[in-house]
Amino acid sequence: MTGDAAKTTDDVFRRRLDEAASATEATLGALLGAEPLSGEIARPARLLEAMRYVALGGGKRLRPFLALESARLFGVEGESARRAAAAIEMIHCYSLAHDDLPAMDDDDLRRGRPTAHKAFDEATAILAGDGLLTYAFDVLADPATHADAQIRARLVLALARASGLGGMVGGQALDLEAEKATSPLSQEETLRLQAMKTGALLRVSVDFGAILGGASAPVAAALGRYGDALGAAFQIADDILDAEGDEAALGKRAGKDAERNKATLIGLLGMDKARERRDALVEAAIAALAETGLGAATDVLAQAARFVALRSN
Repeated sequence: MTGDAAKTTDDVFRRRLDEAASATEATLGALLGAEPLSGEIARPARLLEAMRYVALGGGKRLRPFLALESARLFGVEGESARRAAAAIEMIHCYSLAHDDLPAMDDDDLRRGRPTAHKAFDEATAILAGDGLLTYAFDVLADPATHADAQIRARLVLALARASGLGGMVGGQALDLEAEKATSPLSQEETLRLQAMKTGALLRVSVDFGAILGGASAPVAAALGRYGDALGAAFQIADDILDAEGDEAALGKRAGKDAERNKATLIGLLGMDKARERRDALVEAAIAALAETGLGAATDVLAQAARFVALRSN
């Protein structure tokens, strides 16, 4: 890719990322309105305020972007894609609210402002996370997300598998166990932990696009390989930022991983080798996109992989 072409692709990527963030913010804002839905009794004001605090007003919205951009590959845009993307972001935001709690990572700052348990209280932060977690599956199960019940069921199942016992939540449990371990995790154990805690939700974001778009099995598998590689690169980049990043730019406390004895590839391989692995994963992600056979339509997703590696927050 020439310099001019690369700049054009980067410009398109950043515009699409901004558009995805705006669309997700609007969709989440509408879903988290005060009016109860059919079947609900009431929406308690303080809990709703906390859920909106956790879900709105910040973040790159990378996961919704991946879902929206993957769906776009198959000509799927509009309300279905936006609602599916918002459901993924609800899961992500709930996980941050719980991750910040004193019993977990004990953070006071998130996205440049007080974490939910500091802005409200611990019980309300827990319930806000619970509410977002449950609501994500409500959104996916609603016919407003897709007319085909089989598609809705596939979305629900994919997100449940990625975010639960064998995915994000399981990875968080392994992460907490690793903090107390008397010896460092092996590389294999660290990679499994990171694939579950961080990678699974990024991978399923791409899977959502394939499900909504009715991708063939080979194309869906190639997109899945892209999602896996991108998720692994994202985690290494995150660890590098924690070690070297600026707290003001990050919007959260830096240096936590070393303080809490987190299992990272930096700790196992050293900074230089970790960077090499991150860069190799980015190339693997781009190669997987080429295997979809979708051509230049995947250029923006390729640029997303580069962005993941080089981001500053």
